Amino acid sequence: MSGNNFSLGLGIGTKSSKGDWLEVFYAKPVFEPCNSLIKALADAIGYEGGNQAIDINANQLEALSSAFSSVNAQDQIAIVETLKGTEQPLVLCILQDDDKPASTPEVYLKLQLISQRIIKPHGTCLDGMFGLLPNVAWTNEGAVALEDLPQRQLASRAAGKVLDVQSVDKFPKMANYVVPAGTRIAATSRVRLGAHLGEGTTIMHEGFVNFNAGTLGTSMVEGRISAGVVVGEGSDLGGGCSTMGTLSGGNNVVISVGEGCLIGANAGLGIPLGDRCTVEAGLYVTGGSKVVVLDDQNQEVEVVKAGQLAGQTDLLFRRNSQNGRIEVKTNKSAIQLNEELHSNN
Repeated sequence: MSGNNFSLGLGIGTKSSKGDWLEVFYAKPVFEPCNSLIKALADAIGYEGGNQAIDINANQLEALSSAFSSVNAQDQIAIVETLKGTEQPLVLCILQDDDKPASTPEVYLKLQLISQRIIKPHGTCLDGMFGLLPNVAWTNEGAVALEDLPQRQLASRAAGKVLDVQSVDKFPKMANYVVPAGTRIAATSRVRLGAHLGEGTTIMHEGFVNFNAGTLGTSMVEGRISAGVVVGEGSDLGGGCSTMGTLSGGNNVVISVGEGCLIGANAGLGIPLGDRCTVEAGLYVTGGSKVVVLDDQNQEVEVVKAGQLAGQTDLLFRRNSQNGRIEVKTNKSAIQLNEELHSNN
């Protein structure tokens, strides 16, 4: 494999009536494709290097089949065979470098690299992606451009049906593109494409996972994992809890949760946590929160901003029920997830 090439994918998607890409599905993206495959594709369809999203017609699809055959790329050959005869738009997206995306198909390829666990959150450049993702009506008949929606709704009514608009958003739900092995998602609309769910993860009905964020292993998620937040192996996000993202409010600190942590129900997290940390139910800890550090005899040592404790392990954050101050002390008991529950994902 060559590190000179970032990724590629043969995709099938949806365009608006104006011919603009709305979304693209990549069954099996290729990460770090070898130079021989890139050369074969170049010879087949005239790819000249760089990052390109190339619309593919029937003749080019045949040429792609020969190119994939020349390097014995069996998975890609099978995809080509499935796509032969389709009338849906096809695209070959080749990313030589991990530069910021320049088209809708490029954004969708990068999001699916994350959701398919090929790369981890923060493993690819997504700068400028919002301007490349159109707002789309996600319906029971697939993606519909907003300018096309009134006519599609009328046509459905005329046929005695109702076009069910399930959401209007830049992002579709992840489960319509990939369901990672060993996971359970109680409400699929609450996990966006570009989320990364580690094997053994359970997302309950109130759990939410944004793009470029998620879990790295076995986790129970009943709270919100905001954009950019990464949760380590064996951690539990309690019902209604919140993690602070980096998309609004001027926050530029990437929040993360280490391994074996517990964020209690209705708690909130605005600092990165190390391993085996606990935030008491109902307590929101931000970087500027004043925290009283206690020793093993529960005696005050010092008062610091919570941000100064970022990334430290074995901490218990709690609110003193008598005076209301936030206290932190060594966490003596790491949490244990329900092994039977997660072994049956």
